[in-house]
Amino acid sequence: MTYSGAVRVGGPADVHELRDLMISKVAVGPMDNNAYVLRCRATDEQLLIDAANDAGTLLTLIGADGIASVVTTHQHGDHWQALAEVVEATGARTYAGRDDAEGIPVPTDVPVADGDTIRVGHVELTARHLVGHTPGSIALVYDDPHGHPHVFTGDCLFPGGPGRTTNPVDFTSLMDGLEEKIFGLPDETWVYPGHGNDSSLGAERPHIPEWRARGW
Repeated sequence: MTYSGAVRVGGPADVHELRDLMISKVAVGPMDNNAYVLRCRATDEQLLIDAANDAGTLLTLIGADGIASVVTTHQHGDHWQALAEVVEATGARTYAGRDDAEGIPVPTDVPVADGDTIRVGHVELTARHLVGHTPGSIALVYDDPHGHPHVFTGDCLFPGGPGRTTNPVDFTSLMDGLEEKIFGLPDETWVYPGHGNDSSLGAERPHIPEWRARGW
């Protein structure tokens, strides 16, 4: 079946099958968060992005093979409600942005800085530090050697604009970071956000001047 990235709370996961990586996307309540399980096809090692909520759903998606690691994209509470339970059940190593780690109540084993590499089996993800939605938000970029890049943006980029900011300085910082570190990727880059449907950089890029003008 063709991957669409359209999921709903209580519904099935949608699976994006790439040559080296399988990406399973599921929605959990009560704030319709997206969580992603990445599985290296060569090694079957798995990584979870955002143990947002509903540990039972996430652990079912993870399955008997478990996960080696879990990455929290940022410190907002709706992105780590199930983290303690998932880590206890799986023994997974925890990753989060260095400047957000103190705001996450589960200890961060590996504080992440801009440009750091996080591996899942033979697959490498590159962290991009984005300041504005929170001080230490990270996006994860998978530069697929067989196709276009894929980027997991947390709450920093959605279809229709950047994530929420609370003042003009944070908005400008987030927009500058997105343009420098994310929109430098090609238009075909697939965007997996922390809430809602997926998009592509090509679909969002023409709206950057509009976002700048409106200030959110």
